[in-house]
Amino acid sequence: MTVTTRLTWVQEKSLQNHFGGKQFSLLYKASDHEFSPQVLLQICSDQGPTVTVIYSGDHVIGAFMQKSYQAENEVSIKLFAFQETEILECEIRPCTPSMLFPVGKAKPWQRNSEFNIDLQEKYMYIHSNTSKKLGLPQCDSISFKECEVFRCEDVLDKRTMEGVTELRESLLSCIRTYKPYGDLVPQIRILLLGPIGAGKSSFSNSVKSVFQGRVMHQALVGSDTTGISEKYRTYSVKDKQDGNSLPFILCDSMGLGEEEEGLCMDDIPYILKGHISDRYQFNPMKPITSGHCNYIDSPLLKDRIHCVAFVFDANSIEHLSHEMVSTIRRVRRKLIKYGMVHLVLLTHVDSMDLITKDDFIDIYRCLPVKSKVEAVHKELGFALSDILVVSNYTCEWELDPLKDVLILSALRHMLWAADDFLEDLPLEDTR
Repeated sequence: MTVTTRLTWVQEKSLQNHFGGKQFSLLYKASDHEFSPQVLLQICSDQGPTVTVIYSGDHVIGAFMQKSYQAENEVSIKLFAFQETEILECEIRPCTPSMLFPVGKAKPWQRNSEFNIDLQEKYMYIHSNTSKKLGLPQCDSISFKECEVFRCEDVLDKRTMEGVTELRESLLSCIRTYKPYGDLVPQIRILLLGPIGAGKSSFSNSVKSVFQGRVMHQALVGSDTTGISEKYRTYSVKDKQDGNSLPFILCDSMGLGEEEEGLCMDDIPYILKGHISDRYQFNPMKPITSGHCNYIDSPLLKDRIHCVAFVFDANSIEHLSHEMVSTIRRVRRKLIKYGMVHLVLLTHVDSMDLITKDDFIDIYRCLPVKSKVEAVHKELGFALSDILVVSNYTCEWELDPLKDVLILSALRHMLWAADDFLEDLPLEDTR
C-alpha cells in the first residue's frame, strides 16, 4: 500500500521553498509504521537532512534537521509552524535523537527541554518561549494525531540537470530535422494572437534565443498593458548551428483589444489566407484593402497561416473581461470556419504563486498550473490537451535549460498542429 502525506500541496510546496527548494520523500508515517521512536529512528537514521511534521488539530508543526541524525550525535534543529499563509520559524539548541524522540514516557528533564516528541503518548512538549515564537498555544504539551518524516533532497541535482539537458537536445534535434507534412510548404507559419501584453513578442524572442544560444530581443516588448506590436511581423528563425533558417515562421500580430482597441477583426481572415505581408501597419478602425502596398493579391499555400496560438498571461486568465472573452470566441469562430487548428500558450508561469524553477520539470502536475489550464478550458472551451505552458525570456541574461524545454515542447506541439491542418486540406488547396 502506498503511504501518502497529510500535507496539502500548498503546505508541502511552501515548506520546500522555505527550506531552499527541496524535494520531499516520505520515509515514515506513524499511523502506517507504528507510533514508536525505535521504529522511527531505525527508518530515518542516516537519511541526510529531514523534516519531521506533526499534525495537531488545526496546527501543523515541525522540525527541520539540517544533517543526518545518528544515535547520540547532536543535530541542529529549526522548528516551524504554519500560521495561515506564512511559516514561522525558530532555531533551538542542538540535541540528540534520543532527546528529540524519547523512548518510553518522556522524563521530566526531557519535558523541560525546548522541544521533544513523545510518539507513544502522542504528545509534544514545547518550551513556552518557543511556543510564543511559533504562535502556538501557551501550554506545556500539545497532543497530536499524526507524525511524518521526510527526507530532503536538492531537486536540481547534477543527475536531474543532465536529464533536462538531454531532453533539450532531443527537442532541438526534433525541430531541426522537422519537415512540414507532405513537403507541401517549406516553412510552417504560426500566428500568435492574444490580448495586449500577453507575451506574444516575448515568445518570438524566446524561440529565437534558444536557437541562437543567447538571449535575444529582436521583437520589441512592452513594459505595460498597452503592448508594442502595431505591425504585422514575420520572424524566420535561424539556427546558430549551421546558419540555416528553421522550418517555421512566427507571425506576430497586434494584440486583441476591447471595443475599438486592438486588432481589427476584419483583418484576421486576410492574415489567415496570406494576403498580409511583413511590416503591415495595423489600423484598429479599418481592415487592409486590396490596393494597399502590403496586400498580397494571390497568396500561395506557403503564405497562409498553418497554425494559430492564442497567447495568454497565466496570471490574468481568470480576470479576462466579458468583452475580451467575447472577442476571443469571435476569433475562434473565424478560425473554425477556415478549418484552422489553434492552441493556447500560457505565459508568465514563472511568476505564479509557489511556482519555482524546479517545478518546470513536471509543470503540468503543479496544482496552480492545473488550475489555470482548467480555467482556460472552462472559460474559453479549449481542449485541455491544446493548452501549453511556457516561461519566456524577459529579463534574463543567460539561457536556462529548464525554460528551453518548455519553449521547445510548446513549439513542437504547434508544428504537429500545423501538420494536422495541412493533412486535412482539400486536394485543390494543396496545389
